[in-house]
Amino acid sequence: MREYQICANCVMDTSDARIVFDENGVCDHCLGFKKHVEPNWHPDATGERMFEDVVRKIKQDGKNQEFDCILGMSGGLDSSFLLHKAVKDFGLRPLVFHVDGGWNSDIAVNNIEVMVDGLGLELYTEVINWNEMRDFQLAFFKSGVPHIDVPQDHAFVATLYDFADKYKIKYILNGGNISTECVRNPLDWLCYGTDMRQLNDIKRKFGTVEMKTYPFSSVLRHKLYLRYIRGVQVVKPLDWLPYTKELARKTLVETYGWKPYPQKHFESRFTRFYEGYWLPERFGFDTRRVQFSSLILTGQMQRAEALEALSRPAYDPETIEHEFDYIARKLGITSVELRGYFDMPLKSFRDYKNQYWMFELGAKALQAIGVEKAVKR
Repeated sequence: MREYQICANCVMDTSDARIVFDENGVCDHCLGFKKHVEPNWHPDATGERMFEDVVRKIKQDGKNQEFDCILGMSGGLDSSFLLHKAVKDFGLRPLVFHVDGGWNSDIAVNNIEVMVDGLGLELYTEVINWNEMRDFQLAFFKSGVPHIDVPQDHAFVATLYDFADKYKIKYILNGGNISTECVRNPLDWLCYGTDMRQLNDIKRKFGTVEMKTYPFSSVLRHKLYLRYIRGVQVVKPLDWLPYTKELARKTLVETYGWKPYPQKHFESRFTRFYEGYWLPERFGFDTRRVQFSSLILTGQMQRAEALEALSRPAYDPETIEHEFDYIARKLGITSVELRGYFDMPLKSFRDYKNQYWMFELGAKALQAIGVEKAVKR
């Protein structure tokens, strides 16, 4: 058993099995950010001028179409602020879509409504077949792996690319950003959500229904075919613009009456249960370490503040039994059965067929040609 250690600079620790520390006790997440990310990150006037060039290209390519770009709306902070900036500040005409996987929180529903109504937009909603989603999620519970949120995540990504392809839209606006996400979840916590070999293996071993309508999309389809054959590009505007968690929250609350969440990604009831309770209690993986470390590295949070927050559970101990029962009922199983999945032996993505080698090879190739920066997972 490895001796416990926590980074002297951020709050990443040896719950990341592959973490490495230098002689000063600083982790490779921090060192990688300083070396590979920060020197190439320009969320200032320089970046804004660069993005204005991209905006002109988006408008030019989409001038004869109903939409010039597409944006997936979860109701979360990043996508909401991105929608505000895209429409209000840059005059883009996005197709705004939402994937309803059956787990929307009341706050998320409110936030999507106030944003769409406040900007005078139309919302396109794709509802995932609940019987298929439910069975797919149960298959992941039965597999014993940590990344049980993949069925939701994969549906969102696949639908995004399906919409872009269907409406012949070349630009996808993505709310992913360095400011609040420069530290990535370790691969052992959340592995590649578009690893079709793994998805198919888990579905074959534990699934019970035929997936007739659930949207699947392989990484080769959207990274190669749609990108290089159909010309679909992913644009991350928040990396070019001044963006902080507090700036986004303040802007959205004051402008639209948007409501903040207790934690990042909590717009889904399932994700709230999964990241707040299941992942830290069953596996010892607390995604707040990743989120807080990102904020520490970008100057938005003090390490002492993060440590104090981590001393308390992400879930409410007084209501967790009710939440546990709710998740079980929603999935059509008993709380006893769900508890059985919680207590079963721990598994990882390595216990099932996977395409890990392909993702790693692709990442190294993109880094070698300068398309992507080296970011530890």
